Amino acid sequence: GIQLLLGLVKGGFIANYIPSNVIKGLLAAIGIILILKQIPHAVGFDQDHQDDFSFFQTDGDNTFSALLSAFNHYSLGAIVISILSIATLLLWDRTVLKKLKFFPPSLFVVLLGVLLNWLFLHYDTPLEIHAEHLVQIPKIKTLDSLVTFPAFSSIGNIQVWIVGLTIAIIASLETLLNLEAVENLDPRKRFSSPNRELIAQGVGNIFASLIGGLPITSVVVRGSVNLQAGANSKLSTILHGLFLLVSILFLSQFLNMIPLASLACILLLTGYKLTKLAIFKEMWRKGLPQFIPFAATIIAIVFTDLLIGVVIGLAISIFYLIKSNLKHPFVLRKETMHLGESLRLELPSQVSFLNKAMIKETLWALPKHSQITIDATHCKFVDNDVLEIITDFQATVSKEKNIMINVVGLKAHYNMDDSIQFVNVLDHATQQRLTPTEVLAILKKGNERFTSGNWTERNFMLQVSATASEQNPFAIVLSCIDSRTAIEHIFDLGIGDIFSIRIAGNIVNEDVLGSMEYAIDKVGTKVIIVLGHTGCGAITGACEDLHLGNLTALLAKIKPAIEREKTVHVDRTGANLNFVNLVARENVLQMIARVRTESPIIAVQERSGAIAIVGGIYHIDTGKVDFFI
Repeated sequence: GIQLLLGLVKGGFIANYIPSNVIKGLLAAIGIILILKQIPHAVGFDQDHQDDFSFFQTDGDNTFSALLSAFNHYSLGAIVISILSIATLLLWDRTVLKKLKFFPPSLFVVLLGVLLNWLFLHYDTPLEIHAEHLVQIPKIKTLDSLVTFPAFSSIGNIQVWIVGLTIAIIASLETLLNLEAVENLDPRKRFSSPNRELIAQGVGNIFASLIGGLPITSVVVRGSVNLQAGANSKLSTILHGLFLLVSILFLSQFLNMIPLASLACILLLTGYKLTKLAIFKEMWRKGLPQFIPFAATIIAIVFTDLLIGVVIGLAISIFYLIKSNLKHPFVLRKETMHLGESLRLELPSQVSFLNKAMIKETLWALPKHSQITIDATHCKFVDNDVLEIITDFQATVSKEKNIMINVVGLKAHYNMDDSIQFVNVLDHATQQRLTPTEVLAILKKGNERFTSGNWTERNFMLQVSATASEQNPFAIVLSCIDSRTAIEHIFDLGIGDIFSIRIAGNIVNEDVLGSMEYAIDKVGTKVIIVLGHTGCGAITGACEDLHLGNLTALLAKIKPAIEREKTVHVDRTGANLNFVNLVARENVLQMIARVRTESPIIAVQERSGAIAIVGGIYHIDTGKVDFFI
């Protein structure tokens, strides 16, 4: 009933919090235990029960002492059967017998063991396997001997409830662990509802207990063998139960002829499949935070039991989780702000009190007059202790050290609105302090960030508000209309940083020159960039002598660049990409020359050193900009 209730209240969610390294450790440990426990049975030392997986055995031995004893109390017949059985299991898939899907190798091994022992007995050889080394199922005389009804008079006994609760919890935890483990083994990675599993086992246990049955739980070994046999549906487990029932009721005398060595060999191979060396190599490659909990789970399960081992593995996994959380509680990075830098502290999805010390240390160590943005955009949870640290820093420390602070992204239920004290936009004073050389350096660094994927986080709506009353761009870029040359993106710029003129072939005409003169003389822009790009369609059209309405006159302005490009002597057409790219570069130089000769206003400013005119080529395949004067 307790187990049924756990399923109904969705208690199976616990299974989702068992890390995969612990599950894999559980599987590998069961494989190792299978091997260690079945070796004595394989050589004919059957003091320990087949189903006893505990390290300390009921006979006084432990797993390792039983192994040593096995080689002093072996059975030659059992060893012969084991050698032949293992050879059969390993070589089965290399023979024509593998085509017999309805006849699994494990069944063949059982029949082989029975036949060999019959031969040993028939010919009275010293290899004869005695009854203590065979399956021993008690003979069932009447069905009512199998049934024990509950003593309902004990329902008020507190000890009954304690034992019932203990069994319910242990059986449920083992079931959930085994369910996760079998899903891990499943080649099709099917999902089984843990809550439905608890409900099913709760119902099953109610009926089992009413007739005196032992508690039901899932077992990795059975699940593993089922998968290896090709089981595809829930029918496999139902048939499994029916076959067991029929076998116990009607075939016990035949089952008692099976040597335990035969069954041991089947389990030895199952254990090997669960703990292959490849699993250890895979976990080692994932690093110590994954390998150590995996290895600890294995060792703990082998020397204690499944639940204790998993708890130890979980504890070590949690230790590494906390360590990682403390080591990387946030991301702190610098952002370029034209003439200076600001800091951005990005908080992770979960910010607990464990992160408190590191965040406080970082904020309190900030230098005077600095700027920092605390970005909680991606946070789903922020501990109250951390909120207090941010509030204290904002209210006191930042004011004492004249630190500008932005706090953005905190969810409404934390009762902390976004606080903006600075916006990363270009003001007039900063624009005027910048030299053309500094502007060019800013553009180069921006392009480096763009190509490396390390873009600057920006709140564009704040920049919209901050630039609504004025604009102070530091450069004007004449580029092509090509959709791949988005200037603000390729230089990692924000709103208000740059004037952008886009026209096919980045050609210069009187309208373009007028726009440039306005930027230089009236707004104070420091750099003019004429930016061509590789694979330019306008250049290609000019090389092909394309005629298309008004575009014909525009392409004619590119023809001088084609004539001046002398390095290519053959295939001077749009089909030659190398030729097109060389013409694109020459076209940039031609347009810079036109700016200088056709705009006295700009020419005077350049000669005085107040501005610089620069050419560049944008590579559409890499995102890189090559500048040239």
